[in-house]
Amino acid sequence: MNFVRIVGRLRPSLLACLVMMVGALLTQAAQAASVQPLEIVTKSGVHVFSVEMATTEQEKETGLMYRKELADGKGMLFDFTPEQEVSMWMKNTYISLDMIFIRADGRILRIAENTEPLSTKIIPSRGLAKGVLEVIAGTAQKYGIQPGDRVGHPLFGGR
Repeated sequence: MNFVRIVGRLRPSLLACLVMMVGALLTQAAQAASVQPLEIVTKSGVHVFSVEMATTEQEKETGLMYRKELADGKGMLFDFTPEQEVSMWMKNTYISLDMIFIRADGRILRIAENTEPLSTKIIPSRGLAKGVLEVIAGTAQKYGIQPGDRVGHPLFGGR
C-alpha cells in the first residue's frame, strides 16, 4: 500500500521531468536548425564557417553578448534586410571579434578587425550592408579575408 502511494506521488514529478526534457530537446533542435553553413571565397581559397543566424530584433540586439568563447570556424550572421547603413558595438561582449560587413550581392564591404571587448564605441558599416558576420578576432587575417571577397549564403542569393 505504501508503495502505491509513493509511486502515485512520483507520477507528477516524472511527468514534469519528461516535459522539461522534451522542452530542452526542442530548444536544442531549434538552435541547431538556425545554424547554417557559410562560405567565403578568397584569393587563398574557399573557407567554410558554421554560423548562427540573428534575424529577429531580440537576436540582433543580443548577438554574441555574454559568451566567453567562440571557436574558429564558428560565427553569427546578422540579417539586416533590406540593405542599409549598419552600426554595431561590443557592449557586454567578452571576446574580441572580427566584424565582416556584407553587401546585398554577397561582396564584403568592410572588415572591422580585432574589436575591443565590452566597448560601447560604434562600429559602422561605412556603406550599405545586408549582413554582418561576426567571427573570432584574427579570422580575417588568418584566412586572408578582404573587402571585395564573395560570401556564399542564402541571405545573399547564393547556395
